[in-house]
Amino acid sequence: MAGKITLYSDEKLIEEAKRYAKEQGTSLSKLTTEFFAQLARKRRAMKKADTPVTDALEGVLKGTEADEGAYGRYLEEKYL
Repeated sequence: MAGKITLYSDEKLIEEAKRYAKEQGTSLSKLTTEFFAQLARKRRAMKKADTPVTDALEGVLKGTEADEGAYGRYLEEKYL
């Protein structure tokens, strides 16, 4: 489903973008859509790239002295 957005920009930049789109044989709308799609793909890729590292670390401290309450106990000993 296609939607509509309104963008405001410098007139010279808009004209330059229109010329570029024409040179590429596309419309400014398609050019803008592809730009936003590319941003979304990069964002998803960045999120995926972080996942394996954090997934691999999940639970590695269970059963050790560094459990969830360890930092709280450390602070209590330090300041009380």
